Amino acid sequence: MTNDRLPVVRVAAVQAAPVFLDRDATLDKLESLVADAAAQGAELVVFGETFVSGFPIWGSVLAPVDQHELHVRLFESAITVPGPHAQRLGSIAARHGVVLSVGVNERASHSLGQIFNSNLIFDRRGTLVNHRRKLVGTWHERLTWSHGDAYNLEPVDLDGWFLGALICGENTNTLARYTLLAQGERLHIATYPPSWPFDQRTDAPEYDLAESIRLRSAAHSFEGKVFTVVAATALDQTAVDAVARGDERIERLLKASPTVSMVVGPRGDIVAGPPDGQEGIVTATVDLNEEIVLKRAHDIVGTYNRFDIFDLRVDKTRRPAITATEARSPESDRFWSDTASVITSREEVTTDVF
Repeated sequence: MTNDRLPVVRVAAVQAAPVFLDRDATLDKLESLVADAAAQGAELVVFGETFVSGFPIWGSVLAPVDQHELHVRLFESAITVPGPHAQRLGSIAARHGVVLSVGVNERASHSLGQIFNSNLIFDRRGTLVNHRRKLVGTWHERLTWSHGDAYNLEPVDLDGWFLGALICGENTNTLARYTLLAQGERLHIATYPPSWPFDQRTDAPEYDLAESIRLRSAAHSFEGKVFTVVAATALDQTAVDAVARGDERIERLLKASPTVSMVVGPRGDIVAGPPDGQEGIVTATVDLNEEIVLKRAHDIVGTYNRFDIFDLRVDKTRRPAITATEARSPESDRFWSDTASVITSREEVTTDVF
């Protein structure tokens, strides 16, 4: 008889600070942390939002005219996909035999001014199996990152895991979450930044990043009956000093809303985490079979929906910067006419340029 049980997976959420805006040193640190997680039996290792090589925390506390130097440093520490640094990430996954998910700043191949907030997933062989770009930057992030798209907005099979990923505020986007669940997502990745200063008014509460992460993760897990691996990037003093430059008010704002990593179960409960300190690895063993009984109550992508009433359409196209249409030259037309005598009209050739 065929064994139809879903997989049991050992997962690890890494809460760590990158070496601020230093790509090569960050990749060295990442490899060490992957080795630590693998030694704890992790099959899936997840890093936070733009771990390579830093989140633009200055966007919420500095005026745009004061951000140029940090933006250039972020660009210089970004990677291209495909490219040698993406290849190194794949090699790390293969060397340690894990599925690796990592957030990166991604340079556009055609423009020095375009950067994407991307998440990459590599399988155990080091193959890039999912390449997502954040749909839209949140608030100040739009000064740094371009809009992404729905390309690869889908779970990856990985021997029955059906692993999907959303970046930070995308986990508040109901349609994006439903899109993953409706394609069979069983295990979810949610990545977050190290800090989120939002409101400095004395009569308003500061934005509680940790609580907002818990709420979003519980909502997705409970609605979809899936496990969520939450990995956030930590904030270290080096990053704070580089942005605050001795300004105590800015330093206080950066530290006012710390992040959190955890693993959330399909009932919406926290099953592991947060880490004991600012940096740490949260591990858990998750049994994907738990969703079967829970979906008897609510299966929002199955019995508990009305597909005759609701209809969601998703365009997964990755748009190029230019689509070039080139007409054949008169010399080419004469050549084909002389040799084949079948060309009766001018033919156009369309090429996408990425």
